[in-house]
Amino acid sequence: MADHSQRGILAIWNDARPGQDAALDAWFQSEHLLERLSVPGFKFVRRHEALLGAPKYFNFYIVESPDVLKSKPYLERLDNPTPLTKKIMTEAFINMNRTVCHRTLRRGHFSGAYAVTVRFNDMPDIGTLTRLADDLVRDTNIASCEIWTAVDSAGAPVSAEEKLRGGDKKIKACLMADTLRQAEAEKLAGRLSKQFPNAEVGIYAVLCELGGGMATGLATGLGA
Repeated sequence: MADHSQRGILAIWNDARPGQDAALDAWFQSEHLLERLSVPGFKFVRRHEALLGAPKYFNFYIVESPDVLKSKPYLERLDNPTPLTKKIMTEAFINMNRTVCHRTLRRGHFSGAYAVTVRFNDMPDIGTLTRLADDLVRDTNIASCEIWTAVDSAGAPVSAEEKLRGGDKKIKACLMADTLRQAEAEKLAGRLSKQFPNAEVGIYAVLCELGGGMATGLATGLGA
């Protein structure tokens, strides 16, 4: 049986240039998401739009393990972008924050309609985040909570797609909590902003999702 606690996460936050939101949506819906889910090892993707905080967009991909994100099929996609991808990367994407992560922990059995993300630019204490996740999911308004930690990217080549974007920022870790309702997301974001004043906290509404990786992970319970 696969160890779903070893899943990899590709975590991305970005803005769109003025007037490019519709083009970005069309690219995601007509080409990019289906293309990425066709890469061996890609299981699931979910897109979000900010209600509070920046950047405006947040999406994450679940893969079988972080090694998928340095596999030959995936790197070939990155280094051979389609004509539409080239156009979107140069004309639509700005303020790109893209990090390959381990899914270090998941608590809870559901996904929610809203996501609160806490981005850490310095490595947090994972024990503190674990205790927080255990506490959060005791509240039935919170569907689940995950901790992602960055994979060391030292020595990794810069892909053609990243060059088109002009380079990406990285995080050290992220805490993501799914809530059922917006009011609970707002309450939680306020609490986490006070608890982690040096982190970047955002509230995101789910736009769409594709694939079965989340359902597969949930079915196993995904403890530590």
